[in-house]
Amino acid sequence: MDELNRLSVEEFQEVEKKNFCLILDDVRSMNNVGSAFRTADAFAVEKIYLCGITGTPPHREIEKTALGSTDSVAWEHRADIAALITELKQNGYTVLAVEQVENSLQLPDFQPEAAKKYAFVFGNEVFGVNDAAIEVADHCLEIPQFGTKHSLNIAVTVGIICWDYVSKVMAR
Repeated sequence: MDELNRLSVEEFQEVEKKNFCLILDDVRSMNNVGSAFRTADAFAVEKIYLCGITGTPPHREIEKTALGSTDSVAWEHRADIAALITELKQNGYTVLAVEQVENSLQLPDFQPEAAKKYAFVFGNEVFGVNDAAIEVADHCLEIPQFGTKHSLNIAVTVGIICWDYVSKVMAR
């Protein structure tokens, strides 16, 4: 870790985080939750909100993929995603549900503003982001896909969204 110039958990907790958070709603796979934590650590995400039935640390299956990032990334469980989204919007966040819906914003067209705060909502592995969350979100963001399948694994989706956001904000 020293050779890679990696921060300790304590040092990471003190570092200024990027101005975005992740919301996982009704994510049933603990491995997907753990992977989201690990990705959130890699991109210095401000916080992860775990909503509905989404599993919470400490949990052996989460830790298998999180590799300790549940200690470095701030997180909170919320039962009601619509109430959380409303609260985040009142606190100045632009909330984007990552979902395939009519009139969604295609990811290549998403141009985040560095000074703004964002929250990205990821839904259930089978049913996607629930309608209540979509209704109160500011927009829906869609990753273009060109194959025979119509969805990506949530862990992959979280990685794509985090990389896209950070790379666009850093490029400015």
